[in-house]
Amino acid sequence: MGSWNSTNAPDFVLMGLADSEETQLVLFLLFLLIYLVTVLGNAGMVLIIRLDPQLHTPMYFFLTHLSFLDLSYSSVITPRTLKHLMTSSKNISFLDCFTQMYFFVVFGAAECFLLSAMAYDRYVAVCKPLHYLVIMSTRWCRALLAGSYVTGFVDSTVNTIFMSRLHFCNSNVIHHFFCDTSPILALSCSDTSDIELVIFICAGSNLVLSLITISGSYVFIFSTILKINSTAGMKRAFSTCASHLLGVTIFYSTMIFTYLKPKESYSLGKDQVASVFYTIVIPMLNPLIYSLRNKEVKNAVIRIMQKTEGSRQLQ
Repeated sequence: MGSWNSTNAPDFVLMGLADSEETQLVLFLLFLLIYLVTVLGNAGMVLIIRLDPQLHTPMYFFLTHLSFLDLSYSSVITPRTLKHLMTSSKNISFLDCFTQMYFFVVFGAAECFLLSAMAYDRYVAVCKPLHYLVIMSTRWCRALLAGSYVTGFVDSTVNTIFMSRLHFCNSNVIHHFFCDTSPILALSCSDTSDIELVIFICAGSNLVLSLITISGSYVFIFSTILKINSTAGMKRAFSTCASHLLGVTIFYSTMIFTYLKPKESYSLGKDQVASVFYTIVIPMLNPLIYSLRNKEVKNAVIRIMQKTEGSRQLQ
């Protein structure tokens, strides 16, 4: 096969997750179920927060957009994965492949900084409760949110521009179930050292900056919690950030494992398992983490149901 790039590109072929039809059917049903739960969970979370005035606070403002990002980057990957599991054709055009990669990086990078903003919000709530509404003003919350999205778009644009310059000589088969940076770099016959360095700097700086913000916030949070005299007060303070801490741990552990390494260490099996977890499973888990452990969300659901029932009775 001759050398080709974005100007004369044939289709890529996504190898997917399994070869046998039986395994593909099982994965299709499993991923379809997970995706439906993801859509219902994240859309439901957004709807509950919008409908209940008592949840119109900075914490739930960020949680609304976390649900939007989870739903978005899951939708970038999962529908096409489901299609490929049920059809013999695994082809994806060069443009579609890089479009998928572009928006996946946009939403993934934006979520990193959104989680940082949420950690800062929890820091202010626990460490500076009397000044919480002054510090976390509507204007400041919108600025933090805008910064998250802008960072995601800038990071993804830089990555995609450099990746689009790659040449592919020997094969057009991507050993993955979606278009991600690592398997595409592994497929290229170009010298990828400069591109790898750019991607490593972009991804690394995003992860490090967001992790520093999150870690610093939680150092202050835990030091404040330990100074509380009553056990009930400590539990109440810790409960305000327990869900976020669990979500951050799951998200960052898989992201670091997958991306902060050179292309030579790309492993088909291990990387696909990690990728399935953070692209398909984590977007389903986040609404469960933030709602099942959250009395405010449960109470909001009850209030909305009571309000809906009251409106029906009046009719």
